Amino acid sequence: MAELKSELDSDADQNYSLASNADPKNMQELTIYVQSILQNVQDKFQSMSDQIITRIDDMGNRIDDLEKSIGDLMQQAGVEGQEK
Repeated sequence: MAELKSELDSDADQNYSLASNADPKNMQELTIYVQSILQNVQDKFQSMSDQIITRIDDMGNRIDDLEKSIGDLMQQAGVEGQEK
């Protein structure tokens, strides 16, 4: 979670520095500038979404492995598990 916050802070700093260095002079430059910022935000959002989904999938796999291990231990101990 701290990694995500530092990444967001870094991006905010970068966008702020871009804004102070590149003031749009006309409507076309403003449009390009806004599109660029929106594309950067969309790309970052997609990247974070992909990371979250990957972590959720990994956690699901770990939970499945843990359930199997517990089931195996219960079977070895002679304890009957309850059916789902």
